[in-house]
Amino acid sequence: MNEISSQRPLRQKTIGILGGMSNQATGEYYRMLNEQLNQHLGGWDNGEIIIASVNFGNIQSFVREDRWDEAAAYLEDKILRLEAARVDVIACVSNTMHRVVEPAMVGRTTPFIHIADPTGEAIRKAGIGRVALLGTMPVMQSEALRKRYREKFGVEVIVPNETDKEIVDRIIFDELVRGDLRPESKAEYLRVVEALRADGAEGVILGCTEIFLLINQSDFRDFPVFDTTALHIQAIVDFALAK
Repeated sequence: MNEISSQRPLRQKTIGILGGMSNQATGEYYRMLNEQLNQHLGGWDNGEIIIASVNFGNIQSFVREDRWDEAAAYLEDKILRLEAARVDVIACVSNTMHRVVEPAMVGRTTPFIHIADPTGEAIRKAGIGRVALLGTMPVMQSEALRKRYREKFGVEVIVPNETDKEIVDRIIFDELVRGDLRPESKAEYLRVVEALRADGAEGVILGCTEIFLLINQSDFRDFPVFDTTALHIQAIVDFALAK
C-alpha cells in the first residue's frame, strides 16, 4: 500500500463548482475532474467536489432578456452556499456567466479560477497573437473578455460576423445545452471557423463549455483549438493537487 492510500481519510482540497449552466457541461466537468484526479492519485481515489447546480431555465431567461443584475443576485446566493460548505476553490462552468461571477468573487477569500486565464496562458504558450472566439452572443460581444485576453496575454480576439454569431448562439441554446448534437450544426461551426481562419485567425477558442461536444481538435489538422472546458478543468486539478 502506497503512502497516500495509507492515510485515511485522504486529506485533499474541496472543489466548489457553480454548475447547471448547462447540465451537459456540469456533467462533463464532474466526470473529467474525477478522471484526471484519479490519474494522479491512483487506486480508487478521485475528487471531493461540491456542486451548486442552478436552474438553467432561470439562466437562459436572464441572458436572453439582459437581466444581468438578477443573474448576479441569483448566482451570488449560490456562491454563498459554496462558501458555507467551506470549499477551497470556486469555478464556474459557464463562460457566459463569468460576466457576473467574476465581480461577485472580488474581495472574497475563497480562490476563484477564471475560465479565460488558463485558456489565455495556453494561447500565449503556443505563440499565437490572433485567435477566433466562438461562444454565446454575450461572450462574442464582450469587450471585457477581449480586453482580458489582450491585456493579460497579448492576444487579439476576433469573432464571427453578425449572421454567423446568431447561428453559433442559436445552436448552443437550442441544441448543445440539451445534448442535441447534429451533423448539420457541426458543419456550420466548421464553416464559421474556416471563415475566421481566412480572416487571419491563427487558432480558435471554444468559448462555451458545450462546444467541445460538437467540434474539437480532431476536426482541424493544423489549426490550434483551445477548449476552455478542458483547460479550465486542468487548472482546477492543478490547484487541487498543489501543496
